[in-house]
Amino acid sequence: MASNPDPSALPRPLGRSGLTIAPYGLGCWPLAGMTRDGITKEAAIATVGAALDAGISHLDTAYCYGADGESERAIGEALLGRSRSQVFLAGKCGIHWEPGRLQCVDGSPARIRMEVEESLRRLGTDHLELLYLHAPDPRVPLEDSMSELERLRDEGIARSIGVSNVSADQLRIAASACQLSACQMPFNMLQREIDRDIVPWCLENGVAVVAYWPLMKGLLAGRMSRETTFPASDSRHKYPMFNGEEFQRNLDFVEVIRGEAARLECPIPDVVLAWTAEQPGITSVLFGATSPEQVATNAAALRCQLDEQARQAIARGIVARGPVAGRRPV
Repeated sequence: MASNPDPSALPRPLGRSGLTIAPYGLGCWPLAGMTRDGITKEAAIATVGAALDAGISHLDTAYCYGADGESERAIGEALLGRSRSQVFLAGKCGIHWEPGRLQCVDGSPARIRMEVEESLRRLGTDHLELLYLHAPDPRVPLEDSMSELERLRDEGIARSIGVSNVSADQLRIAASACQLSACQMPFNMLQREIDRDIVPWCLENGVAVVAYWPLMKGLLAGRMSRETTFPASDSRHKYPMFNGEEFQRNLDFVEVIRGEAARLECPIPDVVLAWTAEQPGITSVLFGATSPEQVATNAAALRCQLDEQARQAIARGIVARGPVAGRRPV
């Protein structure tokens, strides 16, 4: 059984910020309850608490994670009575919801400051270890948005600054406007577009890469069957990767992982997360969870070690699967 702790589980440098970040973090978007049914406030709080108890100190949230900040509020309640110094809080600003669940991207300096101040109130803290611009606003010069984030860092409200959902050109512009420490992008075994430009630039310029979607919205966790369908309340029904021939080919690839997981005596999600965390240039990997049980399963990736046979089998499976149809969300 490949289950002994290894050096890859140790904190890693967050770019050139002087901070460190854990290799795995809890992505708190699912806790907002906007894309999944049955996510109660109590379940969200319990999930965050379970992550902290399991040693997952990196919590990733955003102002727009919930119509009324449900994700941040759950984190704030879960942190009550705990040592703030033991938690790495990453937040995002620049996206909010208008009535009718209309998503609005607003990167104006005034809006950024307002959202960050409200996020801090929800979280019950006076600072964030990492603050991202959630997505560039096409109506606002990116330099203006980043300059406001830099001011927030100078004021001690954010200890470091990052960007999310950017192109390579936008990444370079953002870095020219402020001291950039992190870039958060989707990345997994089958969606590795950032390997072409984002990751190499970050490696060269001392910027950490934080990966979301490592389990491909649950697809690579190995729990879906050929007959799995998604209700209208589950956003996954909108994605090509979960429909038709694309879905079936993705499940074929999951069988490759399943075989290696069985050989290593590790759960499938652990193998996927461990593979992602060891990819060149990937600093930290976010996994989602909606229950303490899911947290416990994913936290086991801290103890999963791959061997060369598994790496080669996965590499062959990736080549056989070929390009994946999907879309990059905001």
